[in-house]
Amino acid sequence: MNDIVIAVNFDNEKPTVSGRELHAALMIETPYHKWFPRMVGYGFVEKVDYLVTDIFVHNSKGGKQGYIDHQLTIDMAKELCMIQRSEIGKRCREYFLEIERKWNSPEAVLARALLLANQQLQLAKGENAKLLETNTEQAEQIESMQPKVTYYDLVLNAEGIVPITTIAKDYGKSGRWLNGWLHEQGVQYKQGEVWLLYQKYADKGYVKSKTYTVTDENGNPLAKPHTCWTTKGRLFIYELLKENGILPLIECDE
Repeated sequence: MNDIVIAVNFDNEKPTVSGRELHAALMIETPYHKWFPRMVGYGFVEKVDYLVTDIFVHNSKGGKQGYIDHQLTIDMAKELCMIQRSEIGKRCREYFLEIERKWNSPEAVLARALLLANQQLQLAKGENAKLLETNTEQAEQIESMQPKVTYYDLVLNAEGIVPITTIAKDYGKSGRWLNGWLHEQGVQYKQGEVWLLYQKYADKGYVKSKTYTVTDENGNPLAKPHTCWTTKGRLFIYELLKENGILPLIECDE
């Protein structure tokens, strides 16, 4: 298993790592202040592939001593690992590939999008909000605090059409209750044994009719139409219920 651990800085638009930490991890014998300019000669560009940073440490006399470090993009760090052509270089590169995979995962992308939205909201309210670091733990926390996203994912990823009873279960209700509630809201009416949408909603693509074959009391086959809801229709019901303070179980507080 790869036991390489190099701190990754997530404060910028893209994750970066310290050049000095990478230099130490790669076990380069050449001093950093000579090694790094040589690496830049491979075509790396300042403010594109790396940034110059000043590091200050306290010396034995009580003063501060400064030295130069660099924040490298993950792409640059991977290329430097390849240039070394060593086993430790290969392991460091694999470590950065894993960091890159996590950074580009759907969870991390969603986390960054939600953080940006939260920042804009706080600025609009005139509040001084502190941005959280983007990492896997934050992604899990944000996902748990944003149940709407989870519910939308569940609905949008669902395939085909579903009966009203399936939708009702999302709210801990029965299909009879939800049919009645939609009727009260002026969405649908009952004709015989089939629920049909009023003209206002009939051409929205919310429902599709599905015919089942059942057997009557004499054993004869009988076609029975049934109204099923599409993904678009499920989201319509979600918004309508939400406007009336009714949320799916997944969005209710424990």
